Amino acid sequence: MEKNTGYFGKFGGAFVPEILKVVLKVVEEEFYKCILDEEFLKELAYYQKQYVGRENPLYYAEKLSEKLGGAKIYLKREDLNHTGSHKINNAIGQALLAKKMGKNRIIAETGAGQHGVATATVCALFGMDCTIYMGEVDTKRQALNVFRMELLGAKVVTVTTGTATLKDAVDVALNDFVENEKDTYYLLGSAVGPHPYPTMVREFQSIIGIEARRQIIQAEGRLPDYLVACVGGGSNAIGLFHPFFNDKDVKMIGVEPAGKGLDTQEHAASLTKGSVGIIHGFKCYNIQDEKGEPLPVYSVAAGLDYPGVGPEHCYYKDTGRAKYVSVTDKESITALLELSRVEGIIPAIESAHAIAYGINLAASLTKDKVIIINLSGRGDKDAAHVKEMLEEGILA
Repeated sequence: MEKNTGYFGKFGGAFVPEILKVVLKVVEEEFYKCILDEEFLKELAYYQKQYVGRENPLYYAEKLSEKLGGAKIYLKREDLNHTGSHKINNAIGQALLAKKMGKNRIIAETGAGQHGVATATVCALFGMDCTIYMGEVDTKRQALNVFRMELLGAKVVTVTTGTATLKDAVDVALNDFVENEKDTYYLLGSAVGPHPYPTMVREFQSIIGIEARRQIIQAEGRLPDYLVACVGGGSNAIGLFHPFFNDKDVKMIGVEPAGKGLDTQEHAASLTKGSVGIIHGFKCYNIQDEKGEPLPVYSVAAGLDYPGVGPEHCYYKDTGRAKYVSVTDKESITALLELSRVEGIIPAIESAHAIAYGINLAASLTKDKVIIINLSGRGDKDAAHVKEMLEEGILA
């Protein structure tokens, strides 16, 4: 791949202190060296297959498709990866990069805990010291994932500042990176942050779209009509979308969290309701006040409650290459139950946002249309939380 400037149109960049710019420049140079190095790619491919379990299926959800009576729905089964989500794709890639750079201490941020678990997993695999920052709100609703990280040998640091969610975990992780850059590598989990992270994460997640493209041609003899994926920071979506970017007949739809409604303050729909500003060292659409300060955001899905969104998604929105919509908490939980009962697949609440929109889309289309929905993670981690919400009457 060719080097880029760190900008996607007017979005992206690296608005960070000089000391961090120097560190990021080294990361960028090492990344471009590795991504073109046959030995690095061979090692990455080995772990993707033998450890992560790729390639995972592109599953035709026949029962669900028949029930809806419209388009064919295919699910890209990232939930079947080791650790239960797409996050491991990026964690393996960046951990190998850190190893090449001689860094033995890894830090990361996490919301839903899946990136934290993936990072703790690769650190155990490669014998690296691991510290995970997680907002206090998320540690409570994702207690199982906190235990999994600790089981894997990671130190989980609870962040109590601000709204005590993903945004605040990123803040603290960036501070740690600046203070300890000599021996520390920051393994960022989504396609956000200062350059080169959005590009790196996209490259490591693009295996999703590369496989899906090949698999749908094999299954249907053609490309899909639609791609659907949930968007918080946007890594699973950009991983699916990017390999189809030049296929202009393939429509791409990113599904954001509408939370308790776009007409309330309790949502995290950055592309739908945000404005352009700078957060965590990059320019993007984000939920901010008139002074450009991030506002509190909310989603039932811990991995989607981020006030910004990846710069490449912002570019896709502005150019019209992708469309961004939103789904409420209630709609996502309804879709989670539907997929579980009809196909025997329990999705993560994050992924259920994409399922919810995909179900409605499929029902509105004719039977000759084909949709790929990225099933970015499995729902084990959410089971207790979903049980609690159902008991409290979320669907009432």
